[in-house]
Amino acid sequence: MQEHVELDSVDWRILEELQNDATLANRVLAERVGLAPSSCLQRVRRLHERGVIRGSHIDVDPAATGLPLEAMVSINVRPHTRQVVDRFREFVMAQPETRSLLHVSGQADFLLHVAVADTAHLQEFLVDKLASQEAVRHFTSSIVLEQLHTSALTPPRGMRPTRRRRTNRDGERPRDGLDTRASGPSG
Repeated sequence: MQEHVELDSVDWRILEELQNDATLANRVLAERVGLAPSSCLQRVRRLHERGVIRGSHIDVDPAATGLPLEAMVSINVRPHTRQVVDRFREFVMAQPETRSLLHVSGQADFLLHVAVADTAHLQEFLVDKLASQEAVRHFTSSIVLEQLHTSALTPPRGMRPTRRRRTNRDGERPRDGLDTRASGPSG
């Protein structure tokens, strides 16, 4: 599991902007978060290096691609061993209908999000592909009526940093908490 990375208020502003539009030019991003372009680029690189930013994605509308019907499938597998779980994950992630797969606790072992052309395609997927897997003991499907997304992951109220972190030229926090960057002559 990824270790917690300390983020300051500017890091969170960068993350919010990039989650809403990952195609922002660095210059525009820097303006929006109140940094010089070079400082902004350094922070974005640090967020990538530390695993906070895992990648950039586009949001494709399945209906526009001919897959207007989406469903959530709750699945139980048996035996619930590492080997069975790993094989099942490999199988599901190789299916073109799969949008996402969550390994969860609770009544179901997995929650599978699929996109299909119509109910006949959903039935074919469930009966011919999913039910044919030896490890699948039970599943139920629900058709998605509406899907809402948050605009961006943000810290809960009370957890949002209100101050900028002081860093040295390498993007690391000085031990004494003071800004150790060289300053130019004062005018």
